[in-house]
Amino acid sequence: MAAEAPPPGLKARLRRAERARMLRALALVLPLALFLLLVFFAPIGDMLFRSVRDPELALTLPATASALREWDGIGAPPALVTAALVRELPQAFIDRRLAGAAQRLNHDISGFRSLILSTGRQLAAEPEDPAAGSVAGPTTAASRLAAMDDRWADPAYWAALRRASFSLTDFYLLSALDLRRDAADRITPVPPDEAIFVTILGRTLKIAAMVTLLCLALGYPLAYVIATAPAGTSNLLMILVLLPFWTSLLVRTSAWVVLLQNEGVINGLLLAAGLVDKPVQMIFNRFGVYVAMTHVLLPFMILPLYSVMRTINPATMRAAASLGAPPPTAFLRVYLPQSLPGIGAGGLLVFILAIGYYITPALVGGANDQMVSYFIAFYTTRTVNWGLAAALATLLLTATGVLYAVYVRIAGTAGVRLG
Repeated sequence: MAAEAPPPGLKARLRRAERARMLRALALVLPLALFLLLVFFAPIGDMLFRSVRDPELALTLPATASALREWDGIGAPPALVTAALVRELPQAFIDRRLAGAAQRLNHDISGFRSLILSTGRQLAAEPEDPAAGSVAGPTTAASRLAAMDDRWADPAYWAALRRASFSLTDFYLLSALDLRRDAADRITPVPPDEAIFVTILGRTLKIAAMVTLLCLALGYPLAYVIATAPAGTSNLLMILVLLPFWTSLLVRTSAWVVLLQNEGVINGLLLAAGLVDKPVQMIFNRFGVYVAMTHVLLPFMILPLYSVMRTINPATMRAAASLGAPPPTAFLRVYLPQSLPGIGAGGLLVFILAIGYYITPALVGGANDQMVSYFIAFYTTRTVNWGLAAALATLLLTATGVLYAVYVRIAGTAGVRLG
């Protein structure tokens, strides 16, 4: 006998009840979603967008920027471009609107800021001439500019002006990769003495990887002891692991400055014991960075390891021993594979935190130990080059995303094999 169909009104009531349940759930989640959007995703998105945003010249010299965009960028600029520049530049100088555009052009070619400001000053000081900014006349705009400064006869400066005329640009992203566009608009490497950012990124990844390995080497046995110790001992050790979280990062880093300096506690003990004849340089170098960062990030490795090791049944090791496996073999074949999720989670957490470190390397490292975050802060606060700072942040975020994708792929493959 066929089942009796539900009344038509029951389906409608079920749909309304389900819709009301979803709306209540959405209302509960909506405040958190708006909070994350306004204080997290929107600022990050705005910062990253600055790596391709380039409005300064178009806002300051709109007619010149429009004429430059129509030019193919090959050879000398057409008369329309030079005439537009001569017309707009003096008024922009008088209105004090040239600073942003001059700063942007100086990022492309060193000295361009002084060139465009001095040219604007000279043009503003000259008496008005109706034919001065014309395309052709007794004195063309191009010849006037060249007479003021012979750099205006160099096509490289006009090519830089053209690159800055677009509202969107790849200038900052290319600079973050030690690349640039030449006068023919080809992407070429920067001179070797100017190529620093790829080296800095490699240094950042190297320091982060070394700190991750050090944290793993120190944290794995400690997490094992905590996970296998009796409850009282385990709780005491866990409190000691969490204790650094109650101390400011700046205080912990400053403590290492006191300990590692030439007149510090460690060098004093080494000299008193006769192990060294003179103080050992342990700070303002890579060693100090490794020590301080490992100390700060070690709890972030221990906690994921501990949470995984607590779920490993100790009977598996006893079973391996009963089958004749010596302790090293039992550990490598039985215990270590079960702890791999903790190693992966702790390693990823420590690595991601390490590549964004700024305060610790700045305080205990030398000039050759600064990481990408230091230069992001430098270009943001000192040179006010937001575009390059955003490009470096984009590069760092992209590198982190790629490494995370590799980790997920490796972790997934390892999980399938273990399964």
